[in-house]
Amino acid sequence: MSDKINSDPTKVVKSKSSFFQENEKSIIFIVGGILLLIVLYFGYQKLYLAPRAEKAANQMYKAEEYATIDSLQAKAINGDGSFPGFEEISKEYSNTKSANIANAYLGGLYLREGKPQEAIDALQKYSDTGSEILDPLVHGLIGDAYSEQQDYKKAAEFYKKAADKSKNSYTTPLFLKKLGLVYEQLQEYKKAEEAFTRIQTDYPGSQESSTVDALIARNKAKL
Repeated sequence: MSDKINSDPTKVVKSKSSFFQENEKSIIFIVGGILLLIVLYFGYQKLYLAPRAEKAANQMYKAEEYATIDSLQAKAINGDGSFPGFEEISKEYSNTKSANIANAYLGGLYLREGKPQEAIDALQKYSDTGSEILDPLVHGLIGDAYSEQQDYKKAAEFYKKAADKSKNSYTTPLFLKKLGLVYEQLQEYKKAEEAFTRIQTDYPGSQESSTVDALIARNKAKL
């Protein structure tokens, strides 16, 4: 008897209808809330982020000019009173492409000034853009900063990320060589040999390959 009652399709229909009737206001409220969030998101993108991104891009060119001149690098970081430096752009225009690139510039400039921790702090705010050159360079710069601090284990971690991030004949052999050198500092000679051998095998035409034979031999002798 109970099986017949449970299998009665009218009971199922009634149950569903009852649910929607009882919860109609809640469902409408939830759907309306989702639609409102979508509207707010696109409004935020178009009316707030887009103008800020354009303003940041228009103001950053001067800092980029200063960054290419050794004697004016402080102005590139701090600004010149008329145009903002990379520090201000990074802070004031966060969530824009210009602020992201400013973090990469800041990391390199801090590293030149002998401030590895400041470099690490800036570079770790950078988000990958998909660039085959810039993305691995930023990871590699973090590796350089850790090398300056003689934290060779962390340096190796970021050099490996940089070498594997993008397979190209410019950044990959550069960071494979640095990876091998820090492995030497860690006395991990087998890993050092493997890094140098990858340059010899995969990037024979690179600048780094011209010195790699001696590095391979040096590490083989220590195994």
